[in-house]
Amino acid sequence: MITQFENSIMKKISIIIPVFNEQEVIKECIKRINKVFKKSGYRYEIIFIDDGSEDNSLKILKKHARQEKNIKILSFSRNFGHQMAITCGMDYAGGDAAAIIDADLQDPPEILLKMLKKWEEGYHIIYGKRQKRKGESFFKLLTAKIFYRILSFFTEIKIPLDTGDFRVIDKKVLEQMRSVREKHRFMRGLTVWVGFKTTYVKYDRDRRYAGRSKYPFFKMLRFAIDGITSFSSKPLKLATLLGFMGFITGLGLTIYAVISYFYFTREHSGWTSTMLVIIFFGSTQLFTLGILGEYLGRMHEELKKRPLYIVNEKINIKKKK
Repeated sequence: MITQFENSIMKKISIIIPVFNEQEVIKECIKRINKVFKKSGYRYEIIFIDDGSEDNSLKILKKHARQEKNIKILSFSRNFGHQMAITCGMDYAGGDAAAIIDADLQDPPEILLKMLKKWEEGYHIIYGKRQKRKGESFFKLLTAKIFYRILSFFTEIKIPLDTGDFRVIDKKVLEQMRSVREKHRFMRGLTVWVGFKTTYVKYDRDRRYAGRSKYPFFKMLRFAIDGITSFSSKPLKLATLLGFMGFITGLGLTIYAVISYFYFTREHSGWTSTMLVIIFFGSTQLFTLGILGEYLGRMHEELKKRPLYIVNEKINIKKKK
């Protein structure tokens, strides 16, 4: 019987790690990943993407990269965002499979071996499905749960619930992902959109090793909007529905006004209903214009065809894959 070690000894894994102001966790992150993979039988490279960090993250990464040549660094010219950092890592990954994991160690590196076992069984995409989320407030847990349910309802592809970017993807998936160059990227949706054989591994999410979350509420809200508008036209259909409801409401109020004029003789009546109508139609129009603006804004960004990111510095990387 061929063991996982014997089967994987010639295979290379690219571990993609976006970094933004994570100076407190980098050393431990490298230590944990090395501990996991040095005994795994896989050849591996660790690709750190410094997303315009303002602390000493890049300095610390460079120190480690001088000591270990399998640690590679791509440093952005400014902050381009977490999803662009993942995209950059995918563009430069040279492995037979790529593992995406955050530097904060909330997603345990040890789980990657379970994902790679599924990969060896023939799956192309293996994502981590969260069972428990340690060290997070009730509000954070509630908003995260709502986020995934709203996203699932609005998007037209089936994005797995309670999952993040923590996953392993096969080389053939990487090749397809590299061809998708849209500006407003929602990587969790894109990995579903490309298809291929998919499964998951359940795990408990740990507390952050150090530092603070880079996804506060309003950033998560922006993230949700990007996901919904990238993979669904339902908001536009909602705008149409609101317009139809407004028309029906207006028609009903017109009929009521005509009947009132002929059959009721109340003086100084109608102020409240008039204000309610104005507020209803005004808010509906603004909401609809907001939806249209989101889609038009994305079209505008795509038409400019600017690069997704700009790499300022490359360390231990010879050329783009």
